[in-house]
Amino acid sequence: MKKPSVPQGMRDFSPNQMLKRQWLFDSIKKVFIKYGFLPLETPTMENLSSLTGKYGDEGDQLLFRVLNSGDFLKDVRKKDAQKKVEELDYKEITTKVSKRGLRYDLTVPFARYVVQHQSEITFPFRRFQIQPVWRADRPQKGRYREFYQCDADVVGSDSLINEAELLQMADEVFEKLNLKVTIKLNSRKILQGLSEVVGFAEKMTDITVAIDKLDKIGWEGVSKELSERELSEEAISKIKQFIESTTSVDTSFNNEKLEYLKEFFTGNAVGEAGIIELEQVQQFLQGIPFVNNLEIDPTLARGLGYYTGCIYEIKAEEAEMGSIGGGGRYDDLTGIFGLKGYSGVGISFGIERIYDVLEELDLFPEEISTSTKVIFLAFDESARIWSLPLVRRLRDRNISTEVYTENKNIKKQFDYANKRNIPFCVVVGENEMKTGKLAVKNMIEGSQELMSIDELIEKFA
Repeated sequence: MKKPSVPQGMRDFSPNQMLKRQWLFDSIKKVFIKYGFLPLETPTMENLSSLTGKYGDEGDQLLFRVLNSGDFLKDVRKKDAQKKVEELDYKEITTKVSKRGLRYDLTVPFARYVVQHQSEITFPFRRFQIQPVWRADRPQKGRYREFYQCDADVVGSDSLINEAELLQMADEVFEKLNLKVTIKLNSRKILQGLSEVVGFAEKMTDITVAIDKLDKIGWEGVSKELSERELSEEAISKIKQFIESTTSVDTSFNNEKLEYLKEFFTGNAVGEAGIIELEQVQQFLQGIPFVNNLEIDPTLARGLGYYTGCIYEIKAEEAEMGSIGGGGRYDDLTGIFGLKGYSGVGISFGIERIYDVLEELDLFPEEISTSTKVIFLAFDESARIWSLPLVRRLRDRNISTEVYTENKNIKKQFDYANKRNIPFCVVVGENEMKTGKLAVKNMIEGSQELMSIDELIEKFA
């Protein structure tokens, strides 16, 4: 018999992992709610008409398509479709055998939801969403085919106060997780202005894609890629000067970089508009303390094409990991579904990467590794039955409690409690039933004391 397995790039989560993941989800969710965001869920599957064309050609290749139910080949058997099969036109064939696909991200389904329910929504609409998504990507460290996204968005508002609030929220999330990060801020208008200043406005996407790889391939790699994309040596030299001048300043969220940008973009309307955005966000954050580093980085070039204004990215300072969060302003994302003029801004936390970083740095709190606080162990069946009303009393006070149900000797019962990391064991025998005094053993300290059920409840309530 073949050994059972899960599909490549997908994972089981053990109880211990799930306790950590739930703590992570809950920690972020509490911050979302604190900032006034409302929970939302969308279906696992979306119509392919909603998904295709929204992520570029590469994204379309990574969509998991779901075969139509029943005889999914019926349309392929038609005469016109047979010719497409012979020509190996997979795009045409796909539309006939598959009308639905698994979510690729949470942003496009959110845009679809806003358009579909626009008459029911109060704008500005603030929502958060924590759900799994699927991508037929090559699995590697920190990258899976099934993974959770954790998004918060505001749609229907042009105010840059929203950007300032999302940055504060990110700072607070990572403060709660005890993870030191750097939050980088830029504007897509800065990148558009850069492409205009160097004389290749039509190649803004090429320039952005190349600069986005700076951390991975260094300047030599970026320079080579820009040359391959047919930029002149003069333009590449200007881009190099821009990068060196804006990354040489050690201090973070400061006026020195802004002053350089003002000089660089003198007379360029788009670049100047980007500087105004950065200055306004800076103004809205004046007097608000940040635990983590907040840095203006004019070379920050997030790859998603729908960003139009401020963009930001989050990186852990003490771990070798790529971006663990980011987002930005998108002026017309709902426009892809026919609803024009609704600007939005959002942030996404990379749950899987954050989990891996917290695990690597041993930052998960020890107490979340156990779900049960107290377990009742009994010398015999009569003692076990006597314990059941006491177990119920603890549970009624929301104290997580178990009773060991098997007829095993007391040593094996203690072994079970140890393996489960249960911190307190209540041992019940003939003497405990007579006196009502329970032997409560602290498994962490190795100490033991006698107490009544009321005293035990008071200890944990």
